[in-house]
Amino acid sequence: MRNKIVDAAEAVAIIRSGDTVASSGFVGVGTPDEIIKALEHRFIETGEPRDLSLVFAAAPGDGGDRGLNRLAHPGLIKRLVGGHFGLVPKLARMAVDNHVEAYNLPLGCVSHLFREIAGRKAGLLSKVGLGTFVDPANGGGKLNARTTEELVRLIEIDGEPWLFYKAFPINVAIIRGTTADHNGNISMEKEALTLDNLALATAAKNCKGFVIAQVERIAASGSLNPRHVKIPSVLIDCVVVAQPENHVQTYATGYNGAFSGELRAPADRNVPIPLDCRKIIARRCALELPMGGVVNLGIGMPEGIASVAAEEKLFDFVTLTAEPGIIGGIPQGGLDFGAAINAESIIDQNQMFDFYDGGGLDLACLGMAQVDGRGDVNVSLFNGRLAGAGGFINISQNARRLVFAGTFTAGGFKAAVVDGELKILKEGKSSKFISKVDQITFSGKLAATNKQPVLYVTERCVFRLVPEGLELIEVAPGIDIERDILALMGFRPIVRSPKAMDASLFNEALMRLDDRLLNRPLADRLSYDAERNTLFLGLDGYRVHTDADVEAIRAAILEIFHRAGRRFIAVINYDSSDIAPHMADNWFSMAADVERACYLHCSRYTTSAFMRLKLGDALSRRDVAPHIFETSADAHRFVIE
Repeated sequence: MRNKIVDAAEAVAIIRSGDTVASSGFVGVGTPDEIIKALEHRFIETGEPRDLSLVFAAAPGDGGDRGLNRLAHPGLIKRLVGGHFGLVPKLARMAVDNHVEAYNLPLGCVSHLFREIAGRKAGLLSKVGLGTFVDPANGGGKLNARTTEELVRLIEIDGEPWLFYKAFPINVAIIRGTTADHNGNISMEKEALTLDNLALATAAKNCKGFVIAQVERIAASGSLNPRHVKIPSVLIDCVVVAQPENHVQTYATGYNGAFSGELRAPADRNVPIPLDCRKIIARRCALELPMGGVVNLGIGMPEGIASVAAEEKLFDFVTLTAEPGIIGGIPQGGLDFGAAINAESIIDQNQMFDFYDGGGLDLACLGMAQVDGRGDVNVSLFNGRLAGAGGFINISQNARRLVFAGTFTAGGFKAAVVDGELKILKEGKSSKFISKVDQITFSGKLAATNKQPVLYVTERCVFRLVPEGLELIEVAPGIDIERDILALMGFRPIVRSPKAMDASLFNEALMRLDDRLLNRPLADRLSYDAERNTLFLGLDGYRVHTDADVEAIRAAILEIFHRAGRRFIAVINYDSSDIAPHMADNWFSMAADVERACYLHCSRYTTSAFMRLKLGDALSRRDVAPHIFETSADAHRFVIE
C-alpha cells in the first residue's frame, strides 16, 4: 500500500474551487490547524481555491485568529453552514454583513447530518428546532438576505410536525488524530475528544471526495492496535504531520493527560469561586441537581455549577456531561471547553446527541442572553452579534428539566453581598428580560405545551415557566421587587406570592448540598394539593435502610389521609431512591398497604429502568397495579387522564 504521508501544501492542493469542505474541531480540541493554515496560505499566494462551502458542527476557533478564523478571506468562502459561530467571529462577521451565504443549524443536527450523508441518505429527520429560528416558519436557519436555498423543510408525519434537514455532498473532509501509520490508519489516544471524525471521513469518502488527516506522529505500518484505530486507512487519502504549535490538545492547554484519559488528576484540585453573582447563580442552579441524574452544563455562567458541585462534593451523586462526547468527570470552561478532567468515558459527538435528543438528560443548565414574556430565550443572534445556537437547541428542547442561568442585566452590572443581602452597586446598561427576543433559540410555547419544567435563575430572582408565561417565584434578600425587577423588564411577569431565595446562597459557608439534596426532611418531600386532591411524594434520593425509614413514610401518608378525610391521587418520584435489599419486603408491603388504604389512583416514575422493573415486580406480587413511568410528565398525565 502506498505511503500516504504528505506535507500540508500537497494535501490542500487537492481542494478545488467550489468544493464543499467540512472540518472537524470543537473550540481548539481536534481542530486541524496545520491544514487550515496551509489552505489559507495557498489562497493568499495563488487566489485558489475560491468559492468554498465551509461546513462545521462546533466552532473550531479561539475567538481570534486560529482555527477556521484563518479562512475568513473575501473570495475564499461562498457559503457557511455551521452549528456555532461564537469562537469564529471573523466568519460570523462575513455572515452578518451579508458577504457570504450562511446558515446556522443546531450543532447536533449538523453532527447527525454528517452521518446521514455518510450513508447516502436524503437528509435528517428530527423534531429539534421546531418553534425556533431554524423552523422554516421563522427563517429556516438562514442568516442573511443572500441566503435563499431552503436547507430545512417542515413536513408532517402521522399528523405530527417534523423538520427535514437536507443532505448535501461533502467533497473534502479535514480531520485530526494523534498517530497515523503509513497506510493511513488513525488513532486518537492523546486527543481530548473523538468528535465526528469517523462520520466526517465516511461522508466525504462515500461522496467520492477526499479525506485529509492531521496527526502529530507516525507509526510503522501495521503497528497500531486495531482497537485503538478510530479512522481506518480505507477512508484516508493523505496524512499531514503537524508542527507542535499547530497540534495543541486545546487552545488553552498544550497537553493534559487527564483530558485524554492517560491519567487521573487528583480530585482535590478544585479552587472555590468567590461569593459573587456568578456563585449565587451557580448555587441556586445546583439546588436543582438531580441526585443520581445526568446533567449538561452550558458554556459561560453555567460553568460555575461544576465548581460549586466540586466544592460541595456532589460528583459522587451526579454525572456531568458535555455535548462533544464527554460523560463524567469535570467539564472544563474557557478555551478548554469541550474537554473534561477525569472523564468516565468519551464517545463520538453524534452519539452524544443521540443520547441528548432521545431525552437522556435529567437536567440541563444553559445560559441566556435575552428572555421575553412567552419564555422564549435567545442566545444565538443579538445586538448584531452572531454566536450561533451550538448544541443549545438540541439540549434545551429535549432535557427532562431545564434551568437557564444569567445575570438579570448586562453591560457593566456590579453587585455585592453585604450581611447576607444582595446590594446592587451598578445596574447593567440593558435588561435581559425584554418584550420580544431578537431570535428564538428556545421556544417557551413549545416547552409549555410539552409540560417541560423550566426555571430562569438570576442573582436577584427566579422565574418559572407556566402556561401563561413567566412567573416570579423567588426574590433575593435586599431586592425590591418593583424597583430592582419589574421596573427593569420589558414585560410584566406573573406575580403571585414569590418567596425569598435560600439564605445560604448569600453566605460564605458551604451549603451542605450533599446532605440537603439526599436527606431532605419529610416535610419537604410531601405536598398535598387539596384542590386537585393529589399527593406529590418526592422519594428522590430517599434512603430506606431501617424500619424507621419505612414507618416514617407510612406515618406521613396516613397523617395526610386523616387530615384530608378522603382518599386521594398520588404521584411518587423514585429517582435515585436507595432501597436496601434487606428492607425491600418491608418497604413494598408498606407501599401496597397505603395504596389500598389511601389512594384513588397512584402513578410512580423514575428514570432508572432497573428501578422501574423492580417496582413493577414488587407491586404486582402484592396485587397492586404498577403504573410506573419514566418521566414526571407521563406520571402526571396518567393520573389526570
